[in-house]
Amino acid sequence: MLKVLKNLKKSFWSVVVIILLLIVQAQADLNLPDFTSRIVNEGIQFGGIEKAVPQIISKQDLENILIFSEDDDKITENYTLVGESPSKEQEKVLKKYLGKDFDIELESIYVLNDIDSSKEDELAKLMAGPLMEFATVTSEDTAAQIKETMMANLPEEQKAVLENMSILDIIKSMPEEQRKSVLEQFTKQVDEMQDSIKEQAAITEIKNLYKDLGVDTDKLQNNYILVTGLQMLGVALISMVSAITIMLLSARVAAKLGKTLREKVFKKVLSFSTGELNRFSTASLITRSTNDVQQIQMLISILFRVVVYAPIIGIGGFIKVLTNSDSSMAWIIGVAILAVLFIVVTLFIIAMPKFRKLQELTDKLNLVSREILSGLQVIRAFNTEKKEEKRFNGANKDLMKTNVFVNRTMSIMMPALMLIMNGITVLIVWVGGHNVDQGIMQVGDLMAFIQYTMQIVMAFLMISMISIMLPRASVSANRINEVLETEASIKDKKETKKFDPNKKGLVEFKNVSFRYPDADTEILEDINFTAEPGKTTAIIGSTGSGKSTIVNLIPRFYDVTGGELRIDGVNVKDVSQKDLRDIVGFVPQKGLLFSGTIESNIKYSDDSMSDERMYKAAEIAQATEFIETKEKKYQDPISQGGGNVSGGQRQRISIARALAKDPEIFVFDDSFSALDLKTDAALREALSEITHDKTVIIVAQRISTILNAEQIIVLEEGKVVGIGTHEELIKNNETYRQIALSQLSEEELSEKGGK
Repeated sequence: MLKVLKNLKKSFWSVVVIILLLIVQAQADLNLPDFTSRIVNEGIQFGGIEKAVPQIISKQDLENILIFSEDDDKITENYTLVGESPSKEQEKVLKKYLGKDFDIELESIYVLNDIDSSKEDELAKLMAGPLMEFATVTSEDTAAQIKETMMANLPEEQKAVLENMSILDIIKSMPEEQRKSVLEQFTKQVDEMQDSIKEQAAITEIKNLYKDLGVDTDKLQNNYILVTGLQMLGVALISMVSAITIMLLSARVAAKLGKTLREKVFKKVLSFSTGELNRFSTASLITRSTNDVQQIQMLISILFRVVVYAPIIGIGGFIKVLTNSDSSMAWIIGVAILAVLFIVVTLFIIAMPKFRKLQELTDKLNLVSREILSGLQVIRAFNTEKKEEKRFNGANKDLMKTNVFVNRTMSIMMPALMLIMNGITVLIVWVGGHNVDQGIMQVGDLMAFIQYTMQIVMAFLMISMISIMLPRASVSANRINEVLETEASIKDKKETKKFDPNKKGLVEFKNVSFRYPDADTEILEDINFTAEPGKTTAIIGSTGSGKSTIVNLIPRFYDVTGGELRIDGVNVKDVSQKDLRDIVGFVPQKGLLFSGTIESNIKYSDDSMSDERMYKAAEIAQATEFIETKEKKYQDPISQGGGNVSGGQRQRISIARALAKDPEIFVFDDSFSALDLKTDAALREALSEITHDKTVIIVAQRISTILNAEQIIVLEEGKVVGIGTHEELIKNNETYRQIALSQLSEEELSEKGGK
């Protein structure tokens, strides 16, 4: 898989941008639950007051609060009494809380100094207790109870004096020691409470203090919710823009990687010899360059999100839970992760073996489909449609069963995971609800905890999903690498030679032998002959004697395994394949045409070829007569493989294509078999007029095609059993004589031989 991913270097900067945007998106998503918590806690519950630290406070209220504190100096050093001429910072705070047209004695107002967040947190801890105690003694409900308790054991005269005094005034009027004793009881009770309870009570008291000063607390609350809400929307917008950009870039990177892989596979396949093509099969190579590449594209489109985004969300969310929420509920996240992993691993173990089979079964289906479509005429001729339908249905059914099994297995995943997520949500609400009831946790923190937990679970879900996609993509990557890493058996040397211009067109077989890859026996043995320019060399023999194998060695579709094949005086292994094939015009047994027009097929070797050259080639190949009958003539369309023309027409266009190339050496591999005798004779006569300085090598089954050849090579079981002219072989070679007599009578042979 890593070898395939190395191809991402072409999209290096896009990958860098994706990673940076994923980090930005992850950070934005991790901050969203904080905003939810702040809106619910500070905005709704606390009226826009973030901490248990009053920003402004009257001199009298501060003095009253300090009665309940032992850290007077630490508190007062953070406040400054506003004078007649407040500073800009003080004036800004006053306008924020009291409005532009405030009417208050500035000498009686304290304003919080400009301190950093950490120092403000420390101040909040110092003031939370005193503020709560102050709220307790000033509350009508609690004050009456406390006053009744304090006066229970006092004499009637003292009760009458204290009856009209407030609790705060009573505490102030107490002797030092008695006051300390009373305050210690308050402090002890407050210290035993949860910090969250003290904070809530303190903030509630700050809100009352603000009201006493004339602060519009409703406006303060609305402003806080509005500002925080806008910040939240801004962060959400950043996350959305990042996500959209990431999706676009990921799709582009994945598509570019797919394009690169398809190009590499195609380029590699073009370098393969016939041996490598036979090893992989056409159907498999098509699957590897389409379906396998598609699997990798799908993986890449979400890979970065899983590799970068999921770990940040998972780890970051867990850290946020531990630092910003009640860490005693962290065990719920552990339960959620274990449940998700259990479901995914179980399904993974069940479905994994089937993933490996899917690509193999896709190969098989493509192979069967290709064979049936290619051999449709034969199937109809033998009336075996039902048999082939059964074969196709078998391959199709195997693939369907595997796909259905995988899809059914994976379809269980999402409902199971949703059940886990909903169950975890219920568990969080259940446990968190008790914590909120006990004052251990705020409602906003509970909501944030739910969001963080879902983010963490989703992160693990994404990682799990990639672990399921990865095996199938890995199989595809291995199949692609198998093609890319296959060394072509026929390749050019680092230093190649040039042809000898003095031996132009000379083809020499010297003790040539050949064996197919993995074969046990030699197909050709000790082949020796020379084909000279200006002469026609014919090769004839029974089926399987090695005729086509010999001519396939000339353009180096295969390499000889023994001996030496020389063209223009140079071993074909010492020249470049391009130079070799530039001087060879090859017409295969099966005339293969490409989709396009008659013109594009004849001009296949050179698009800039003149029309005159094309017309001349078509005329020699005896193709003019049927081309001229076409509605668009040379612009008439040719379907894939030449399916819309007859076999003879296909052969003549293939011959015209080779003639138009005007090479040094013509190789016809039984290329006249689909022509009638009249067309065959006319074509050979026209061909002889332009090949007086060319080397012509013809593989033929028909004696009539090669009667006038200057040299006939007779093959039998991969060996040369005769070389000579028709007359010489008829007299001296029994194998040739048997082949000739199987086609013509003694009289016909005598007549033709005498001509």
